[in-house]
This record gives sequence, C-alpha cells and structure tokens, in this order.
Amino acid sequence: MDKLFAPRPDAATSNRTLVVENVRPWGGAPTDLYIVDGVFSATRPAGTDHAAQGTPGTGDAARASQAGPGAAVSAATVVDGRGLLALPGFINAHAHVDKSWWGQPWEPYGGEATTQGRIAHERSERARLGIPGIEPTEAVLCEFLRHGTTATRTHVDVDLGVGLDGIAAVRQAAANLSGAVDVQIIAFPQDGVMRRPGVLDLLDRAGAEGADYIGGLDPCAIDRDPVGQLDGIFAIADRHGCGLDIHLHSPAELGAFEYELIIERTRALGLQGRVNVSHGFGLGDLPAARQQSLVEQFGELGISWSTVAPVKAAPLPWRDMAAHEVPIGLGTDGIRDLWSPYGDGDVLRVAWEFARIHGVRYDEDFTEVARLAGSGAARFVGREVHDLVPGAVGDLVLIDAENVPDALVRVPRRELVVAGGRIVAEAGEPLI
Repeated sequence: MDKLFAPRPDAATSNRTLVVENVRPWGGAPTDLYIVDGVFSATRPAGTDHAAQGTPGTGDAARASQAGPGAAVSAATVVDGRGLLALPGFINAHAHVDKSWWGQPWEPYGGEATTQGRIAHERSERARLGIPGIEPTEAVLCEFLRHGTTATRTHVDVDLGVGLDGIAAVRQAAANLSGAVDVQIIAFPQDGVMRRPGVLDLLDRAGAEGADYIGGLDPCAIDRDPVGQLDGIFAIADRHGCGLDIHLHSPAELGAFEYELIIERTRALGLQGRVNVSHGFGLGDLPAARQQSLVEQFGELGISWSTVAPVKAAPLPWRDMAAHEVPIGLGTDGIRDLWSPYGDGDVLRVAWEFARIHGVRYDEDFTEVARLAGSGAARFVGREVHDLVPGAVGDLVLIDAENVPDALVRVPRRELVVAGGRIVAEAGEPLI
C-alpha cells in the first residue's frame, strides 16, 4: 500500500516522539501536534520550527503540559497531516467483541427473532464458530482501528458454558495488538443471573480477577427477579471496587421501575460515578416530567448512559441529559454475530445515526454529537480527559472533511489513525 503520509525522521525530536504537522483540531486553525511517549505533550501553530523550539517533554505528561518545550534530543517520526480534520480517537462505549464471526464465511441467521431465541441460538452455535476466540476478537478490534476507534468498553459473556474463557480471549487479543485498542471489560451475564445458579459466583470471580465492570441484564424480563439480580451484582461491585454496566431493554414504566431500583442502590452503596445503563430504551418512552425527574437523579449520582442509536427506539432527552451532566457514550453493539449480521465497527456511523434519530440540524449540535463518540466518552474507558490536548493519551484520527459536521454527515474513511502515539491505520486499512 502506498504511504500517503510519508513519515520522515527529524533530528530535532525524540525517537519516542510523533509530530503530526498541519492538521485542524476540531476544524480549527492549522496546528502541529506533538506526542511524546504515547501522550500529547504540546500543540503549536503549523509551521513551527521543531529544531528551534525543541521537543516538548520526555514522557512526563504533567511536566510537559506545564513546562512547555524541553531540550532537543534524537530523531522522531514526523508526518504531514495535509490540513486534514483532526479528532481524538473514537471511543466505542458499548461493544461485544467476543461474539463476532467477522472474517469467517457468511453465517445465515437461524434463531428465533426474540431475545430468548437469540440467546438460545447463540448458545447452540457459538462453539462451532470458535466463539469466543482470540482470532475473531482480533479481527473485530482491527475493524475498530481502521474506523478510528482506539478505546472500547466491551461486554464479554460470562455463563455456565464458557465460564471466564471469553474474558481471557479478549485480553489476549488486545495484547496481541500491543494495546493499540484500549479495552475495558465488562463481565456480562448474557444468559441471565438468578435463573442460572452459579452465574453470580462467576461474576464475583471475574470481579476478583480484575474485570473493570460487572454486567446485568433485564432483571425483570430475563430473571423475573429484579431485586435479587440487582442486589447480587451491586454487592459484587461494592466488594471488588469495580463498576456496573447493566443492559436494560424494558419499555416505559417497567424501564422506569428498573431505573429507580438502580438509583436506590447506587445511592445506598455510595457508587456514584460507577454505574452505567446500556440501551435504556424505556427512558425515551416516558412523559417529559417523568424523564426530567429521572435525569436529575442520574446527574446527581453520576449514572451514565450508553446507546447504540437503534432506529426503532424513542429518542433520548439527550440535551437535558447533557444539561444535568449525565455522560452519554455511543457504541456499536454486536458486529456480525449470531444475533444479527449487521454492524461494521464504525462509531462515527453510529454518531450519524444518533444525529438523524434526534433530528440534529445545527452545526453546534453536530459537533456535540461527534464529541459523544470521542472526547465526551472519556469516562467510559477510565480516562480523565480524552482530547487533542497536553496530558491526554495520544489517540488521533485524521479525516478528509471540511469541518466536524461535514465529517459526521458524510462519514468518510479515516485517513490516519494514531493510538498511543503509534500509527495503527492508514487510508482506511489497519497496519497491525
């Protein structure tokens, strides 16, 4: 493949430094971005003489951001960004990277089109397709990279059939890519909790062994024991210091009932900022006053929300959620798996769908939706900040677009993707 960006050595900077010249962060003025030891260390107006200015920092992000340019050292990689739009790497806040048959021959869907039917179909067919497995998970993570996703929070099935093997496979796949995608793991009870004796013990073990989050699933519709399931998973999170990320599909008032149970337990156990609702379709079904009351409590307790922008779901009160500082993350859900053949791992396309569902028209709103796919989702992968600023992880996407709204509406290919200061994709193709 022809190298469009032609990296070149520059004797003024460190061999652990990447300088991306002449890009437009968030569509702004032409800028040179410096990444030292995997962390953004400085931004300067495009055309700055690197030799005259020296290299910012030597790996200490805090010192680099405070002290400015340091002494010049040995060679670095310098690429010409060609005036392209620059955005922080995308964050996939809701994925299932362990489920996919990506890269294998086409698999016709054969299950009943209900939640229980899909669960049963997946359980009967996954072993035949090597799911969960290291190679298919790597394939999905590479799709993430070529679309500009550099960090993800992924649900990984934990059940009586696979135990914790899926978690091991996902960790190994991420390691095989040398951490190019920062992966946060949710131990997810896809087949239920209370109705499957032994699953709570598996979730407890996953928490003890370092899972970032414990998952839950439709405590009313699947387990028919909302108090039992929620008490069980909240106790695990409290015991091991991990977060919670709970799939909720129930509509309207049944969904609101589940939200209220989650609010009660978050407040009682002091788990503020550590609980997320995935999907939460019922919120969009509720009257405005009911939504308002719940959103205020979500904001008070730091309960976040992740959505895959499904076309048939009611819109979320996303502006009100933003006003109450309820974090919203965007995700791709399953990708070409035994639940559905749809999906390609492109979070920017999910942002496009979110914008359409919510009737976005104005440029400032397009930009805010784009932030949901990147800088605004920092918390979903355990980061304080995720942006093109000193001190942030050096994750970067270049897109041939006039501005952020243009990029969101057209969803063009990603011209260059940088993860932790390393070039990992170019011209829409992964390099690892």
